[in-house]
Amino acid sequence: MSESPMAERATGEQAGWDWLEAPASAGPDPAVASEADPAPSFARCFAGGDGLRVLAVLRAMTLDRALGPDAPETALRHLEGQRQLVATILALVARGRAG
Repeated sequence: MSESPMAERATGEQAGWDWLEAPASAGPDPAVASEADPAPSFARCFAGGDGLRVLAVLRAMTLDRALGPDAPETALRHLEGQRQLVATILALVARGRAG
């Protein structure tokens, strides 16, 4: 009868539930972190006059817009989703510009 996969993993120093723990790392690899971080790409994408204009239009369409008191709940939810997306874009651009 063959051993179960869990029994095979529970050999040597990793007995019991220890094999579930992730191995300790010395920290994030800067090369991998820079490739995984989209902020520099957002900063480059929205650099220059056209990029600034697009960000201004997105801000005016979402963050600087107010709906009236009779706006339906669906419209409010839709606008809040748009605002969240634009706020995320603006934050990524700012972080990318800061380096």
